[in-house]
Amino acid sequence: MKHGPGAGRGPGGGMHVAQKAKNFKGTSKRLLGYLKPHWAKLLTVFFAAILSTAFMIIGPNILKNATNLLVEGVMPHMAAVLNGVPAELAPPINIDFNGIAGVLLTLVGIYFVSSVFNWIQQFVMAGVSQKVVYDMRKQVDDKLSRLPLKYFDGRTHGEILSRITNDVDTVAQTLQQSLTQLITAVVTIVGVLIMMLTISPLLTLVTFITIPLCLVITIFVVKRSQKYFVGQQRVLGELNGHVEEMYTGHKEVKAYGHEQKAVDEFNTVNEELYEYNRKAQFISGIIMPLMTFVNNLGYVFVAVIGGLRVANGQLTVGDVQAFIQYSNQFTQPINQTANIANILQSTVAAAERVFEVLDEEEQIPEAEHPKRIEAKALRGAVEFDHVDFSYNPAEPLIEDMNVKVSPGQTVAIVGPTGAGKTTLVNLLMRFYEIDGGAIRVDGVDIRDMTREGLRSIFGMVLQDTWLFNGTIRENIAYSRPDATLEQVMAAAKAARVDHYIRTLPDGYDTVLNEEASNISQGQKQLLTIARVILADPAILILDEATSNVDTRTEIQIQKAMNALMEGRTSFVIAHRLSTIRDADIILVMNNGKIIETGNHKQLLEQGGFYADLYNSQFAAKPSA
Repeated sequence: MKHGPGAGRGPGGGMHVAQKAKNFKGTSKRLLGYLKPHWAKLLTVFFAAILSTAFMIIGPNILKNATNLLVEGVMPHMAAVLNGVPAELAPPINIDFNGIAGVLLTLVGIYFVSSVFNWIQQFVMAGVSQKVVYDMRKQVDDKLSRLPLKYFDGRTHGEILSRITNDVDTVAQTLQQSLTQLITAVVTIVGVLIMMLTISPLLTLVTFITIPLCLVITIFVVKRSQKYFVGQQRVLGELNGHVEEMYTGHKEVKAYGHEQKAVDEFNTVNEELYEYNRKAQFISGIIMPLMTFVNNLGYVFVAVIGGLRVANGQLTVGDVQAFIQYSNQFTQPINQTANIANILQSTVAAAERVFEVLDEEEQIPEAEHPKRIEAKALRGAVEFDHVDFSYNPAEPLIEDMNVKVSPGQTVAIVGPTGAGKTTLVNLLMRFYEIDGGAIRVDGVDIRDMTREGLRSIFGMVLQDTWLFNGTIRENIAYSRPDATLEQVMAAAKAARVDHYIRTLPDGYDTVLNEEASNISQGQKQLLTIARVILADPAILILDEATSNVDTRTEIQIQKAMNALMEGRTSFVIAHRLSTIRDADIILVMNNGKIIETGNHKQLLEQGGFYADLYNSQFAAKPSA
C-alpha cells in the first residue's frame, strides 16, 4: 500500500519515514515543469510567505519595548525596597500604560498584516496545487485510455487506482503545504538568526551549541525507529489484504467453516502490526521529549547568561525576553525543515510512480485515414489470415492461424483452459495487436479501422457479468443510452428477464447496489444479455454466456440467442459442448493452434480431440 506524507509519523508529526525515489533529480525537474506555467502566482506566494514571516519575526522585537516600559516603571520602586527603603517612602510605581498600549496595538497590527499575507500565500498556493493536480490527473486518465489491455492485465486495479489517487494526492498535499512551509522555515531561520545576532552574539552562540545535540538525537532515533516503520507499512498491507479477502469471500469462508481460521489469521497479523506500531511509536515518541529537554537546557543557559548581562547593564529585560522567543522560533523551523526534506522524498517517489504511467508504451496509433464499414452494408465475413500472436515474444501462443467465417455463420470455439479461446476474441476486438498476418472484417483489415468503429459492430456477453450502481433500466440501456423504455422492455422480454423485473417492487426502476448483489448471478447474466440484444450488433461474441444460469433458464436464453444470432456472424466460446451442437463451424483449439475444424457431427465422426472432450462430458454414469 502507498501512503501520503502523513504515513509513518511519530507524535506530533515529529518524524517521517520517506520512501525514496529512484531518480530524485530527474523526477524533481519534471515535476517542477508542471509549476512553470504558474510562475507569476508562485512569485506571489514566495513574496507573501517572506512578508508574512518577516512581520511575524519582528513581533518579539517590538514586544520587548512593552516589557522594557513595564520594567522601567516598576524597577525604581523595587530597587528602593530591596535597598531597605520603606515601601511608602520608595519612588512610586509609574508604568506608562499609554506607551504599552501603543506597543501592543502596533503588535496587533503587525500580526494582522502577517496573517493577511499568510492567507494570501495559502489561497494562491491552493489554486496552483489543485490546478497542477488537475492537469496531472487528467493526463493520467487520458493516458489510461490509450494504454493497451496488456498493461491492465499485468497490474492490479488497486495499484492503478493508487497511482491516480493516493500518489497524485501526495503531490498535491506537498505542493500546497510543504513548499510554503519550506519557504517559511528558511525565511524564519535567516530572519531569526539576524534578529538574535542584533540582540546578543554571545547568546546566539549559546543557542547554537544545542543544535548539534538535537541533530545527533534525531539521527539516533530515526535510525532505530525506521525499521519498525517499514515493518509497520508491510504488515499493514498484509492486514488490509487479509481483511479484503475475508470480506469479499465471506460466503466461501462460512461455507467451508473457516471462520475461526480467518479470525486466528487476523489476530496473528494484527498482533504483529501492534508490535511494530508500538515500537515505532515508542521510539519515535522519544524524540520530542529529548528535543524539549535540550531546548529547555538552552533556555536555562540563555536565561542565566542573559540575566547576568542584564545585571551588568549590557542588556535589557526586554532583550532577554525577545531573545528567548527568538531561540524558540529558531529551533522549530530546523526540525520542520528536516521533516519537509523527508516529505519531499516521498513526494518525488509518488510523482515518479505517476510518471511511470505517463511513460508507458501506448497502443498502436489509429490509421491516418481509417476505413469504416457502414452498419447497413456490413455482411459479417471474418478472416484470420496467417495470424501470429504471443504475450511473451519468447513463448509464441498462436502461430499461422487461418480461419474463414462466412456471413451469418455461428462459430464455436472449444478447447481446454489456456488453449487460446479468449485470446482469439481479444485479437478480433483488437484488445491486443497481432504479431503477424492480418484479421479482416468484410475484407477490411481491422488495423485500418478505428478501434471505436471496429468495436461498435460487435456485441459481447462475457462469462463475468458487469453491472453498475444504477437502475435496471439504466443497466440494460448502457449499450443504447437513447433507447426508450419500450425498447428496453422488448430487449428484456427477448432475454426472458422481463417477468422477473416486473416482480420487483420498483420494476425497471429497481436500483442495483454497487456489486449488484441484490439479484442472483443468473439474473445478472440475463440483464447483460438483454443489453446486447438492445444494442442489436452486427457480430456477436458470447463467452460462455449461459454458464451462470440453471438448465431451464439456459434453454430459454439459448432460444433467445438463436433468434438473435440468426443472420448474424457469431463467435461462441463454450465449455458446455451441448450449447454448440448446432454451430456451423467448431474450432477446436489447443496450445494456441486450431487442431480440428468442422461441425458437431463431423468432429464426432473423426474421433479426435473434440470427440474425447464431448464424451468426457456426456459419458453415461455407471449404474449403482
